[in-house]
Amino acid sequence: MISNCSYIGKGLAFTLELTFGGVAIGLILGCLLSVLRHCRICIALINGWVSVIRGTPLILQMSIIYFSFPSLMGVKLSMLSAGIISFGLNSSAYVAEILRSGIESLPKGQFEAAQTLGIPNFFLWKDIILPQVILNILPAMINEVIALLKDTTLISVIGGMDIMRRSQIIAAEQFEYFMPLCTAAAYYYCLVLLIEFVGRKIERRMGYAKNS
Repeated sequence: MISNCSYIGKGLAFTLELTFGGVAIGLILGCLLSVLRHCRICIALINGWVSVIRGTPLILQMSIIYFSFPSLMGVKLSMLSAGIISFGLNSSAYVAEILRSGIESLPKGQFEAAQTLGIPNFFLWKDIILPQVILNILPAMINEVIALLKDTTLISVIGGMDIMRRSQIIAAEQFEYFMPLCTAAAYYYCLVLLIEFVGRKIERRMGYAKNS
């Protein structure tokens, strides 16, 4: 039992790399898409991207990147790289929509005042708009991180040695599925609780900074 838990636990690092690599790409790209769309730059292209990503299964997107890129682009991606790129691109569409709602909730007077004062767009977004938006959408972003963590189990379909895949290997070898899968579930649940805890800490700190 202990050896099984240890073997499954070795997939933690792989799972966390997928999760936080995907979150980093999703957040950066999602912010860029939201800002460009609000500035009415490449709106049709951005809306099309968001629509396609949200309208197709993540496992299909991951399969295209992992299996098709070598023949289409001549680039062979590792399983980890393909997973991070897939989860990051998928997350970017959802982050863009979350940020869009956060931006639209701000008073339009802030943008008008910035234009009147001649504040450059870069500093307007970096110092005024995005800090407020991130504070407002933080709970939704925590939910997105949790959802992405659970979506990383799809990497097991293409052979990624994450928590889920390792539990499946033990189950197949020992012809006993209940305990290995429950062990994997316990690992994921603990990770979710940790993310929620860190999210609440960040939310309180940011709320305190806002009120002080």
